Amino acid sequence: MNKKNIFKFVSIVGIVVFITLLIPPVVGFFYGEDVKIYFLVVLSFLLINVAIFVSLRDHVIKLSIKESIISVNIVWLLLGVAGAMPYLILTDVGFADAFFESISGFTTTGATIFQDIEVLPHSILFHRSLTHWIGGMGIIVLGVGLLPLLNPNGSLTLFKAESTGISLDKISPKIKDTAIKLWEVYLLLTFADFMLLMIFGMNWFDAVNHAFSTISTGGFSTKNDSIGHFHNDYIIWVTTFFMFISSINFLSHIRFLQGDRTAYAHEEAKWFGFIVIALSLLLTVVHYSSSHDSFYTSLLHSFFSIVSVSTSTGFATVDYETWGNISIMLLFFAMLLGGNTGSTAGGVKTIRHILFLKNIVFEIKKTLNPNTISSIFIDDKEIKSSTIRSIFGFLSLFFMTIFVTMVYLYARGYDEMTSLSTAISMVGNIGPGFNLTGPSENYAFFTWYDKIILSFSMIIGRLECYTVFIVFSSFFWKRF
Repeated sequence: MNKKNIFKFVSIVGIVVFITLLIPPVVGFFYGEDVKIYFLVVLSFLLINVAIFVSLRDHVIKLSIKESIISVNIVWLLLGVAGAMPYLILTDVGFADAFFESISGFTTTGATIFQDIEVLPHSILFHRSLTHWIGGMGIIVLGVGLLPLLNPNGSLTLFKAESTGISLDKISPKIKDTAIKLWEVYLLLTFADFMLLMIFGMNWFDAVNHAFSTISTGGFSTKNDSIGHFHNDYIIWVTTFFMFISSINFLSHIRFLQGDRTAYAHEEAKWFGFIVIALSLLLTVVHYSSSHDSFYTSLLHSFFSIVSVSTSTGFATVDYETWGNISIMLLFFAMLLGGNTGSTAGGVKTIRHILFLKNIVFEIKKTLNPNTISSIFIDDKEIKSSTIRSIFGFLSLFFMTIFVTMVYLYARGYDEMTSLSTAISMVGNIGPGFNLTGPSENYAFFTWYDKIILSFSMIIGRLECYTVFIVFSSFFWKRF
């Protein structure tokens, strides 16, 4: 293992990220806030990374699989620490709270420890949303796409270690070019969302913050009541649309913009759309039949809530926990759905659910007729058995992490629904859970060590388990 490869790559990502994180103190200066220490701390982190990069400027990076995995884990831990610094400087929270908020931002989870968001300085509010936006498309993809300093093989293994999904798809021969195109679409969607939010009544500050949080499917808001604060149907529908779009594979967006009108005609997008619409309509009927709200109002908030939860965004317009047990059941199911692979959404991902169910059908057929020769197909492409094994391995690790987190919280004395929903929310990078961590609540009540545990649960979920757990394997250190 060549440590210079790791140090240089981490410094590259650090330079890009900390240049970006110089923006929040500039925003704070615009609003008359005392951000001198804040600015100097971020600048110090930037200069440290520049110094490391300059000292290794003649070293040519060639990352192996092992070095890529280690680099990804190191980047996320260091960013959690670095991203916590502004909270320590400008608010009265401790390190565990600041680390939790930072990790929640970069992993696009959107869970917060702040009880009153609206009293926070503008620089901190912008910092929170910006960590979402940076982490949304993936910090490592950012580094690979914008800094062509890695060889093709190194870039590919790094992209695999960071990106989500069952396989790595490319639209360009070089992975660097694919990453750049992803970021171009990411910027386009962010700008479009920002402009529409401005048109429909948000000021520029709220609009840019909510655009960052929406396209990254993060969920941090500048208001205590989240999107519900604005009482604006147009804003709710715009946010619903962009949350949904951001949970579709970004490669499909690229193909669509390149003129491919069949870009969204793949099984994962179709099933995801169908399930979201079905759950939203069911929730609409359930809420309408048990409340005094009009059908339109029920439809508006039901669609928003289902899309918000299923895409792991976590915005809220109402406290849906008051809608009854059937509504909670539908929203709980949406929590487990997840968006598409290659999107900014967290969770299991729809394609894994599809392949899981198809494999069950396949095994039933084989049991009834052992001589049957058949395969599992997605979009007319045969799925390899190794992919199926990988999916079952991921599901095992994913739900094992949820189970361990849930048992820990329950042993700490929290009730069953809080423990289970919080565990799913953390590992799935969703944000709100139910009961004590519901849409109208926050995570401030947890102890400092609870927050550290939950922070690592968020990282494990963001890196989709394998990238973290493999580091604890003796095979990883001996054979790679």
